[in-house]
Amino acid sequence: MAPAGYEPLKNEQELEGLLEPNTTPPRTPRSSRSRRLVFSIVALLGVVGVTAFYALPARNARYAAEVSSGTGSILGDSDEHLTRCPSNLPPPATPPAKTNPFASLTVPETVAIHEWVSSPARGLNLTEGTKAQLNDNFIYRIEAYRPAKKDAVRYLDNPDTTNPPERYAHVVIHHGAKAEPYVQDYLIGPIPVSSKTSMRKLSEIYHRDPIPYNSRGFSHATELSPILLKVMPALAEATEELFGGSVRGLPNDTLVAGTSAPFSFDGSFRRSWVSWRRNVPGPWLHPVNFFQYIDFTGTDPEHWKLLKIVYNHQVFDTIEEFLTAFHNGTLKRLPDRPDQDPAAGDWSTRKRPQPFAPRDLDHLPGPRSISFAGLRFRVDRALQYVSWMGWGMYLGFDRDMGLSLWDLRFKGDRIIYELAPQEAIAQYAGNDPMQTTTAWLDRYFGMGAGVRDMVPGYDCPHEAVYLPATTTNFEGSITRERAICIFEQDTGRPITRHTGYSEGEFGATRGYQLVVRSISTVGNYDYLFDYMFMIDGTIEVRLSASGYLQGGYWEPAQEGYGTAIRETTMGSLHDHVINYKVDLDVAGEDNSLLFTSTATETITQPWFEDDWGSEVIQQKISKKFIENENDALLKFPPNLQGGYSLVNREALNRWGIPRGYAIHPGYSPIHNTVVGSKRLLNNANWARYNLAVSKRKETEPTSSCQWNMHLPGHPVVDFHKFFDGENITQTDLVAWVNVGMHHLPQAEDSPNTRTNLAASSFFLTPLNYFDYDVSMDSTNSILLTAPTKPGDAWSYDDYGVAPAHCIPPAVAPFEYLGVKTFGLDGKLAPPTTAEEMRKSAELFHRIKVEL
Repeated sequence: MAPAGYEPLKNEQELEGLLEPNTTPPRTPRSSRSRRLVFSIVALLGVVGVTAFYALPARNARYAAEVSSGTGSILGDSDEHLTRCPSNLPPPATPPAKTNPFASLTVPETVAIHEWVSSPARGLNLTEGTKAQLNDNFIYRIEAYRPAKKDAVRYLDNPDTTNPPERYAHVVIHHGAKAEPYVQDYLIGPIPVSSKTSMRKLSEIYHRDPIPYNSRGFSHATELSPILLKVMPALAEATEELFGGSVRGLPNDTLVAGTSAPFSFDGSFRRSWVSWRRNVPGPWLHPVNFFQYIDFTGTDPEHWKLLKIVYNHQVFDTIEEFLTAFHNGTLKRLPDRPDQDPAAGDWSTRKRPQPFAPRDLDHLPGPRSISFAGLRFRVDRALQYVSWMGWGMYLGFDRDMGLSLWDLRFKGDRIIYELAPQEAIAQYAGNDPMQTTTAWLDRYFGMGAGVRDMVPGYDCPHEAVYLPATTTNFEGSITRERAICIFEQDTGRPITRHTGYSEGEFGATRGYQLVVRSISTVGNYDYLFDYMFMIDGTIEVRLSASGYLQGGYWEPAQEGYGTAIRETTMGSLHDHVINYKVDLDVAGEDNSLLFTSTATETITQPWFEDDWGSEVIQQKISKKFIENENDALLKFPPNLQGGYSLVNREALNRWGIPRGYAIHPGYSPIHNTVVGSKRLLNNANWARYNLAVSKRKETEPTSSCQWNMHLPGHPVVDFHKFFDGENITQTDLVAWVNVGMHHLPQAEDSPNTRTNLAASSFFLTPLNYFDYDVSMDSTNSILLTAPTKPGDAWSYDDYGVAPAHCIPPAVAPFEYLGVKTFGLDGKLAPPTTAEEMRKSAELFHRIKVEL
C-alpha cells in the first residue's frame, strides 16, 4: 500500500514512460529491459540530484550501488515499488481572517474608480491618460490605500465579530492644464464605488502640498523627443564622424539617450544631463562621452532649450559653438578605440562568450529540489496568504515598491504588522556630467511597476509556487502572473547540531527555510527582494542586485572613480542603500528600544593566582534603553560590538527577561557614504544611518515617496521630520532598517553584476522572546544514541520523519509569456511588441528618440 498522497506505478513499462528517453551508451547489461530502466533512473537522478539518490532507504543501498555501477535495477525486491510523488501544488491555507485588508485593487475596481473620478460631476476636466499631453489633466495612477492599523488589527484579531476595515483608493492626478501646473494625491472611498464614495486631498502624509509639476512622474518614453529632435539632427554630421552614429528620430538611429537625476532641487525647474550611448544590446555599457544639459521646465516643449554641450571635457553653450570647433579643427577629439566598432558588441550581451571552454560535466543538468512528500507550505491564492511551519502572513503589492508583507505571525502571535521596502538610492561618482550628477531614487520609477515575471527554474526553483500582482497607471493595468514566487529550501546546513556521547547530546535539526521573492528591473538594474523565514522564529531580509552597470566612458581622467571593464567603458563607483519599514509588535504593540553593547574591563579578584598576575581583561555587557526619538538615528557600533532590539518591558519570559526581537546586521551593513551633496540633500536622510526607530504614526506611513528624487532641497517626505523629540518608551514603534553595498565595480561585473557579491541583508531574530530555542520543536530532526556494544552502529530516532522516495513529476516545458495588459476600460489589450515593452520599462534610462 502506498503512503497517503502517493500513487503506485503499475509496472516497469509505466515507469519508463514517465522518464525522458535515454541516450547514454550501454554498459555491460543484465538484460535489455533492465538496462533501459537503469539508465532512465540514472538520467532522472541527474536531474533530481543527490537529494533523490540519498533519499533511498538503507535497505535499498544495494540497489543504489547497482544503479551507480550500471549493473542493477533500482526497483529491486518485488515489494519495493517506486510511486509517483504527491502533487506539487500547495495545500490550502487557513488565514486568520477571510479578507486581506492589504490586498491590491482588482482591474474591475480600478476601472470603476477611474470612471467615477473622470465623471464630469467631479469637475476635474480630465483627459484619458493614453491621449493626454503634458498640459492636460489626467489620472497618473490608481492603487489601494492601506487601512489604519487600529482598524486592521481590530478586524484581524476578531474576524468573526468585526467587519473588515473600509477600503480606500489612492489616486494621483497630474494637473497639467492649470495655470500653475501641479501634482495632487487624492483619497477615494469607501470602495466599491457607491453613493457613499467621496474624494478628498491626501496631504497629511506629506511635508509639502501640492507637489511641484517639475517633479512629476515620467509618463511617456518619448517625452524628451521634442528637445532632442531640435538638437541631435543638427549635430548628425559631427556625431557620424566622431562616433559613427546619429539621431534623426528614425527606427535605425544608432544612438540612444539616457538622463541623469535629480531633475530639480526644489521644484522650480526641470533640467537634466543627457548622455548618449550606442544603440546596441546593453547600451549602458557603450557610452560615447557626449552630453547635453537640457531645460524642459513646464509643459510647453517650445520653451525647452539646450543649455550646454560637453564633449571630451570641452564645454560649448550652443550647437553653433560646437560645430564651429568641429569644422575649424579646434575640437580636441577622442582617439578611436576598438570598442567603437558597432559589430564588436556581443561582450555586453548574455550570449556565451566565444570561443569558450566547456566545463567538466556541465552538459548535465544540475541538482534540483524535490519535495518528495509534497509541499510543506500553504497558500491561499485569492487572499494572497502564505503559511509555513508556524509562520503566517498576508501579502500586499503596490506600484512604488512592490511586494510587502503584513500581519506576520509566528506560533499564533503577531511579530510584525508591516514589513515593506521603502526606497532604494544609487549615488554615483565620476569625471563626466552623467556620473557625477546622478543620484537615483528608484521609487520614482516604481519597483512594483518594474516587477517582472520570473524565469522558472532560474529565478526560482522548478517547484516554486507563483502568485500574480497587478499595478495600474495612466494607460491601464498590468498583471504579472509570476510576480511573486514562494518555495521551501534546504539550506544544506543544520540550524543546530552537536556531536556528543551522553544520552540526548548527539543530534541535528535540518535548516529549512521558506523564501518569498520578487524581482524588479528598473532600467539597467535588477533587484531581488528575498524574505527568508526560519524555524526558530528568525527572518532574514535580503536584497541582491544584478543587471547592467551604469557605465561611464573610460579614460585616464576617470581613474579613482571606477574601474575599466573594456577599452572604452568603466564601471562607475557608487553606493546602493535600500530602506525597509519594520513595524514590530513584540509581545504586543507597546515596545521600547534597547541598545546592548560590550566593552572590555580590567578586574581583580581575591582568587586570582600568582601564576597569571592580579588582573584579567575581559568583556562585559551593558544595556541601555533609548527613550527619545532624537537619539534613535543609529549606526552599528565599531566592530559590531553591540546591537539594537525592540523589547516589551512589561512582557517577560519565564526567566524574567523582557521579550524582544533583535535587528541583527547581515551581509554588508552599510549606510550612505556621501552626506551633504546638494543632489541628495534632504530627500533620502534615512540613508545616513544603519537604522532609525520612530514612534509609529498614520501620518508617517513611508520614509520616502515617488517625487522625492527630484526635490532634494524641499522633499515631499522629509524623513528627519519624523524625529521631533517624542518619547519612545513602551509605545508603538517602527524600525527603519537599511541594507546596501559600496559598489566598487570590477571586470567581473561585465556583462552583469553577480548576486552572490552584490547582496546585503539584516535579520529579525528572537531575543529572549521564547524560553528556549523553538527550532527544537521540529520533527525534522535526529537524535543519536551511542551503542552499548563497542563497534555496533549508533541507534537513532528520526521522530518518524524518514526520507521519502518517489518519481517526481516531469518538469513542465519552458515557457515565458510576458504580461497581461488591460486598457482603461478593463478589457484585455492586444499583445505588444518587445520594443514597446522596452520603452515603458526603461523610460529615460534608455530613450529612443522618435518623430
